[in-house]
Amino acid sequence: MKNYIIELIYFILTVGTTIVIINDTRNPIKSLAYILLVVFLPVIGAFVYFSVGINYRKRRFYRNQKIQNQAFYSKIQEQVEQYSRSELEKNKACFENHEKIVRMLSTGNISPPFSTTNLELLLNGEEKFPKVLEALDAAKEHIHIEYFIYNDDEIGNLLKDKMIRKAKEGVAVRFIFDDYGSRVVRKRMLKELRESGVETYPFYKIRFLALANGMNFRNHRKIIVIDGKVGFIGGINVDDRYINSGKNKLFWRDTHLKIEGNAVAGLQRLFLSDWNSCKKRDKKTDIQPDLRYFPISDTEKFENPVQIVGSGPDSSNADIMLSILGIIAGSRKRLFITTPYFIPNETIVDALKFSALSGVDVRLLVPGISDSTFVNAASCSYYEELLSSGVRIYRYQKGFVHAKTIVSDDTLSVIGTANMDIRSFDIMFEVNALIYSKSLNEELGNAFFHDIENSSEINGYAWSQRNRMKKFGEKCARLLSPLL
Repeated sequence: MKNYIIELIYFILTVGTTIVIINDTRNPIKSLAYILLVVFLPVIGAFVYFSVGINYRKRRFYRNQKIQNQAFYSKIQEQVEQYSRSELEKNKACFENHEKIVRMLSTGNISPPFSTTNLELLLNGEEKFPKVLEALDAAKEHIHIEYFIYNDDEIGNLLKDKMIRKAKEGVAVRFIFDDYGSRVVRKRMLKELRESGVETYPFYKIRFLALANGMNFRNHRKIIVIDGKVGFIGGINVDDRYINSGKNKLFWRDTHLKIEGNAVAGLQRLFLSDWNSCKKRDKKTDIQPDLRYFPISDTEKFENPVQIVGSGPDSSNADIMLSILGIIAGSRKRLFITTPYFIPNETIVDALKFSALSGVDVRLLVPGISDSTFVNAASCSYYEELLSSGVRIYRYQKGFVHAKTIVSDDTLSVIGTANMDIRSFDIMFEVNALIYSKSLNEELGNAFFHDIENSSEINGYAWSQRNRMKKFGEKCARLLSPLL
């Protein structure tokens, strides 16, 4: 009788959890991985899935976010984005052979292209933070800051003091921090900021019962918007380790971008969406639709246009993944990708192989020194098939490469927060900038060539002859990667 009860519980738990997985998980590979885990380890498998697999936030928080954002932007998008649509029609030549990507991201006004008056490529923290501090000093109306990692260290306190000073000057300062990535902020800095007039909220506060799931669905964006006219986007968090001053043992190689002009509206839109979604339900702090946050200039010349692309678990489509797929498939001459974490889906792998086999110069720069043994092993499992298709792969040796960039042909570049991995495509809130500029493309391409001078290229034949046990371990890591 006792065995019968145990078997019945096993059956109910396995079948019930399997039904939930099939209904809730849109990725079939991920679904199969969870189902196998539940079948072989029913109790542990069910615990893992309901802790880190099921998207509770999509069912609650995301739904509220969509409703609020639709109400907010229905009042302003027609005025702001009519400009972008008309300029797109008049300036098709700016986008060369990438017009399909532009139109795909412009559908439904998701990420229309806007002009810029200035673009600055910022390599590493030592170039980024002086520019950020200078721009913050010049703020007159508002400062909007959103970060995945904001550390309580030298640069973190320098920016904190700047925010406090500007708030006391009467500038509206708003700060969103990820409650997991920036958890140290809660200890001391948060109270000091709020007492000094800086409005700040965590992005989906982590609570004890939701801890595991909360660690998965995080806000990985790094955004700064100043007066709606100056913006910053890229891979560099607020942390001393990104500044190569000689104090840190490991050299950090990363890329950021400063944007000026109408294109800052894309960053502003994402920030205000997140702000109105993660703030407390207090109408006094609600940001109402107001064109002063979007100072679009009708006289600004349509040059070096930029599309700001955001996506996350709340997105109807995986806009960042689709845009990357379109770039890979649409590249005709060269495609240089830098990413610290490379665990792509099969669609991206096939697109890379297609481009390389069709004669495109496809190169991939990944870390030689990784901060995750497991992720590095999973990444290595993809290299052999890519190498056999003609993709050239380099492993950075000078330090840790954390940049997330793409150089396509002569005009299109990507700088942002999204890694080339399943997490960024599916379960993290990310933002990328697609830049249609020959000068920026050339500058980013030169930076890529400089990086591969500090890298070792993988030899395809030598890689294929590696130890079989090592290959097996990498394939096991790849098998588990959908569960990450």
